[in-house]
Amino acid sequence: MKILLMGNPNVGKSVIFSRLTGIEVVSANYPGTTIEYTEGRMKLGEKMATLIDPPGVYSLEPTSKVEEVTGHILEQGADVVVNVIDSTNLERNLNLTLKILEKGLPTVVALNLWDVATRKGIEIDTAILAEALGVDVIPTVAVSGQGIYDLVEAIGKAKTPPPVQFESSDQRWARIGEIAEKSQKVLHRHPSLFDRLEDISLKPLTGIPIALLLLYLSFSLVIEVGETLQLKVTDPLFIAYSNFITDLVHRYVSSELLREILIGSSPELLKSFGILTTGLYIPLGIVLPFLIPFYLLLGILEDIGYLPRLSVILDAFMHRIGLHGAAILPCVLGMGCSVPAVLSVRILESAKQRYLAATLMTMAIPCASQSAMIFGILAPYGLRYIFIVYATLFLSFVITGYLLHRFIGGESPEIFLEIPPYRMPNLQALLKKTFIRVREFLKEAVPYIGLGMIIMNFFYLTGLMHLIGEELKPVVSGLLGLPSDAATALIIGFLRKDVGIGMFAPLDMTPVQYVIAAVVLAMYMPCVATFMVMLKELGVSGTAKSVALRLVAALVVGTALNLILS
Repeated sequence: MKILLMGNPNVGKSVIFSRLTGIEVVSANYPGTTIEYTEGRMKLGEKMATLIDPPGVYSLEPTSKVEEVTGHILEQGADVVVNVIDSTNLERNLNLTLKILEKGLPTVVALNLWDVATRKGIEIDTAILAEALGVDVIPTVAVSGQGIYDLVEAIGKAKTPPPVQFESSDQRWARIGEIAEKSQKVLHRHPSLFDRLEDISLKPLTGIPIALLLLYLSFSLVIEVGETLQLKVTDPLFIAYSNFITDLVHRYVSSELLREILIGSSPELLKSFGILTTGLYIPLGIVLPFLIPFYLLLGILEDIGYLPRLSVILDAFMHRIGLHGAAILPCVLGMGCSVPAVLSVRILESAKQRYLAATLMTMAIPCASQSAMIFGILAPYGLRYIFIVYATLFLSFVITGYLLHRFIGGESPEIFLEIPPYRMPNLQALLKKTFIRVREFLKEAVPYIGLGMIIMNFFYLTGLMHLIGEELKPVVSGLLGLPSDAATALIIGFLRKDVGIGMFAPLDMTPVQYVIAAVVLAMYMPCVATFMVMLKELGVSGTAKSVALRLVAALVVGTALNLILS
């Protein structure tokens, strides 16, 4: 049995999906696109059914790639359609509902956010609404599980709606008005604390300080938890694993070349290019400790309903660099790890926006582990040096984005964002979403990092890495004012940015040199894992243009810093 979960964005569809399915959930791209949908299994009586959760849409008449994909999924048919409605915005949601009913498929309406509607003084007579629509209407509160059992029961006996066709959009909206007037009553009530919070977090005067404080506290927490997990959990585990696998390879593999590829030449995990050592340590030992708390925190901000407000606050600013407020999500993800951040540019509709977001974010937003290294090296010299690093990267983000927006042809499509009410997150749904995201990251990152290790091995074993380092010394010392040995650290930075920064530490540089080195390392190239994912998302041509731009920008900015600060 095939069940399709449909609704507008931010109506709690993903939470209902989480309630109905187990952990065996698969995220996949719709064929020929980068638009993701989610598929899971649920128990319906004595049988198992397949539940498909396509992207949320406002209409079945495609005005974007997302709506086109969701429309195609619906056209392929389903045994039952579960239409999830936001109870606090009945009229707007009913537009999609009537379009679904016109398809003539068995349908159940889940009237979600029932508790929020009650709190806002909105009363809906579900019996009148069900009679008007010709299908069952079930009030639900997905975060608490209220009504989910009734919803499952209704799915098992879903009704086919009576035949209905509207000659025009005006006729459909007139019918929506009639239904809402009969079934809904809005009572006068005093604003609640949540209402006041919603207001102040959307006004620039109060919203921007709230956003800055929240982001600071959030990423301080992520870095603190990530460092603790790395120090206490992953590092001890990988040291033991590395010793074990090294002994195993030396015992059973006689070829020196194969040993080099499998475990590298150095017992130190961050100084070799072994597929079975460094290739696993980077995603599992370095990235994962920061990624888990980051995704948990991101899930909380999503489920509470804060991220759309952040997008609205920054929308005017993002327009100036050719992006829209929705592009803030990849930027926020990039503060944790650039790999899932690049993957998330799929949510942006145009090729121009995807290119701009991936390029600017990976160039000017250091990941959590890189930021931790920057703080660790520069903090003893004073916070002003840390400020210079991030202020320089921010200015590079703005100026580069502004120039690219002017030079790249094509207009960016408008993106309309749904602003959901604030609501408490559900722990079960939050943990499931975090698990799925971490699993998808590992599926994407581990193979690409392994391939990156093979490429780095080739450069190292053939002597190309040393040769490139020697050739770069005049530029590194002459224009950037860094010690000549910093060239090697910059090359290693392609493997891992935080490792590259760590390799600057033994070079006895001045604080100004550390600032220049940190900025250039952040800008000049993405790390190998991000580079491989960029190849997948932007293609060879898009990635090549992005890297060429970054190399020029890093050289210009690094040289300017050397002239200004030295």
